[in-house]
Amino acid sequence: MRYEELTIEGRNAVLEAFRSGRPVDRLFVQDGCKDGPVLTIVREAKKQDTVIHFVPRLRLDQMSETGKHQGVIAYAAAYEYAEVEDILKAAEEKGEAPFLILLDGIEDPHNLGAIIRTANLAGAHGVIIPKHRAVGLTATVAKTSAGAINYTPVAKVTNLVQTMEDLKKRGLWFVCADMNGDLMYRVNLKGPIGLVIGKEGSGVSRLVQETCDMTARIPMKGDIDSLNASVAAGVLAYEIVRQRMG
Repeated sequence: MRYEELTIEGRNAVLEAFRSGRPVDRLFVQDGCKDGPVLTIVREAKKQDTVIHFVPRLRLDQMSETGKHQGVIAYAAAYEYAEVEDILKAAEEKGEAPFLILLDGIEDPHNLGAIIRTANLAGAHGVIIPKHRAVGLTATVAKTSAGAINYTPVAKVTNLVQTMEDLKKRGLWFVCADMNGDLMYRVNLKGPIGLVIGKEGSGVSRLVQETCDMTARIPMKGDIDSLNASVAAGVLAYEIVRQRMG
């Protein structure tokens, strides 16, 4: 397993990355470039549903490590992503009700790494992250996870709400962290469950929250109004562990 996010520059190298099946998180393309090889790369990226950013050449020059980007730079994940099906299979093989952690727009790699670490220690079967407006499996995420990334599968999905709807049909219930929710000790968190943690600062988005079955509030008595996303994930994850052990 690699601990560094791979930067790929140059048309041939980027095209080969896509054709070899390497998981590419983001593609940066020079805005207005209509060259055949670049258009081929864009087509391949769209086939794999890679996030594409069209940017000025100056931006690519600033990003480039080699100075020979030829109008394209790709960022590949440090680790391969799992499928949601892999996570459910892991729960089935252990004979346990699925326990998933879903992250709605976490952008801080330290938070994602810490949550993956917590997920592993709390016995969650996997983590699901959205493809857009969220951090992927970077080197910082890997290091912050303290090795947990080797054991806890992380799936990346295009539409978090649709994924939740699909999982509901398979018996999962979803609870999200929200300051206006029910006190977490009074929420039934047993059985097949997905814990949803929102973005740093703004929390769970409206559509995702509306898709959840329950909201849970962590009791807080201090002078500030919210916990760090990874800390909130840890507190709620271990409430789920406590109830499962009861």
